[in-house]
Amino acid sequence: MAAWGIDALTLAGHKLYAPKGIGALYLRSGHAIPSVLDGAGQEGGRRPGTENVPYIVGLGQACRMACERLAGDATRIAALKERLWQALAGGVPELKRLGGSHTLPNTLSVLFPGTVGNDLLEATPAIAASTGSACHAGSSKPSAVILALGISPDRALGAVRLSLGRGSSDADIDSAAAALIEGYWTLAGQNTKPAPSGKAIPGKVSRLDSKLSQSGAVPFGRD
Repeated sequence: MAAWGIDALTLAGHKLYAPKGIGALYLRSGHAIPSVLDGAGQEGGRRPGTENVPYIVGLGQACRMACERLAGDATRIAALKERLWQALAGGVPELKRLGGSHTLPNTLSVLFPGTVGNDLLEATPAIAASTGSACHAGSSKPSAVILALGISPDRALGAVRLSLGRGSSDADIDSAAAALIEGYWTLAGQNTKPAPSGKAIPGKVSRLDSKLSQSGAVPFGRD
């Protein structure tokens, strides 16, 4: 931490497969923060209350496992992400990828043309994904971050963020891509599928105004 010049760092356990509801705070020596609650002196006097020992142990074990397999997992998951991108790009003309190669190995963010990301996800209930970060999931407003990249508001509304994880497989990627492509063409109002080359067969494209109900979503990766 000292080498990186970090004064304070928070860690969310569920991001590395620890139980949800546990985290950690690092503070460099000499830096202090006020207590969030008044009471007993647990956690260095910063947060009173009985510590959740099983969750703390779970976080520690998750960190050990991450250290052991992080490099290998990152390489394998990055390859799956590229497989997903190639499949989607081959089935959706003018699909735009955000971030290029400078992204996390497990996250693919794309812009579907001529549609709204939330509508697409509702049309593909077999896929559990989002149109942005978890804290903004479900919003129909374009992401301020995407707008800052120079993307028009209409195009930015087509954002979908797909996250992969340790449990993701080739079969998961292929089925997810097929479901998203089918959902896209359903919304586009096309009676024909794109040609095998990935180029669309000419046809009228229009937004489907009615919403499809979402049920039975099965995640294919971990956020």
